[in-house]
Amino acid sequence: MILYTIVMRYLNALNKIDGLGCKKLKQLMNFFGTAEKVWAASQAELTKSGIGESVAQKIVDQRPNINPDEAWTKIEKENITVVTIQDGQYPILLKQIPDSPYLLYMKGNLDCLNMPLVAVVGSRKLTEYGSRVARTFARDLAKNGICVVSGLAFGIDAMAHLGALDAKGKTIAVLGNSLDSESISPRSNFQLAQEILENGGLLISEFPIQTTAATWTFPARNRIMAGMSLGTLVVEAAEKSGSLITANLALDYNREVFAVPGPVFSPQSIGTHKLIKAGAKLAACSADILEELKISEAPQAKVETANLELSEEEKNILSVLSHEGTYIDRITKLTKLETATISGTLSLLEIKGLVKNVGGQQYIKISN
Repeated sequence: MILYTIVMRYLNALNKIDGLGCKKLKQLMNFFGTAEKVWAASQAELTKSGIGESVAQKIVDQRPNINPDEAWTKIEKENITVVTIQDGQYPILLKQIPDSPYLLYMKGNLDCLNMPLVAVVGSRKLTEYGSRVARTFARDLAKNGICVVSGLAFGIDAMAHLGALDAKGKTIAVLGNSLDSESISPRSNFQLAQEILENGGLLISEFPIQTTAATWTFPARNRIMAGMSLGTLVVEAAEKSGSLITANLALDYNREVFAVPGPVFSPQSIGTHKLIKAGAKLAACSADILEELKISEAPQAKVETANLELSEEEKNILSVLSHEGTYIDRITKLTKLETATISGTLSLLEIKGLVKNVGGQQYIKISN
């Protein structure tokens, strides 16, 4: 254990060298054999490894400003586990990609990595449609034993994590920043990150602590999500959405790519429709994904609407609702009920979990 800690603290210190990168780190480890030897090597010795003079110079220049022991102490205080690509806890599929991280930082339940993993990604500027689809798909996947992987970002990512939590399932957040509490981003999703941990989920990053999110960190994060998962589901994506990067990486890694079709006039459907045209598998429900991945659906204990005690007014209103928003004035017109009766009945149906107010006086029917 002491030897392992020494090895990891020097690996972590090397990972803090700006400009080193995972490929160069692998190259150094293959050449020197141990991280301690790399840390102690001269510039000439580092250059002999084949990493190039400029990278060797960066290591020599930055080493004096990094204390391996102090950096490791901070990791321990944050309850972060660090694994290398040689460790058994490293995600199996992630090892197969050509640009796999040499080090991964993890916080939470590492058993999540033993489950089938499916990434759910999409636009930060989600629509109400995208929100419902992402949360529903993630919930259904989690109910069927899938661990939902996403990036904790605004929009579809957050809905994917919440959907898995709705099902009391497992979810993994792969971050474009480090795992220390101060660096979790976006800050508005900090509580969501805590809920993931409290419910047996996992946070993953390749970045040493005190690394803040930046433009370049998100494509790096996306390759981890795509690489560690059996498949990637894209829910909503504009024409130049970052989630298309994840989908293309998944294709490069020979993983399955699924896309949910959306309203033809929505800008957030352009990317998903292009994916479908290019050969991504159209996913109309979670069963489409499970079937393609050859994962059996778990038996579901469904509560049918017919088995609930519903009044005639409730049945009348449910008969005119769908999964698309219906304005209350149209409900009034179709049901021929009084407005006051409709308002009260809709409130009861919401309590029973059969309808949802999606804003703007619109209501949708919720599947059981």
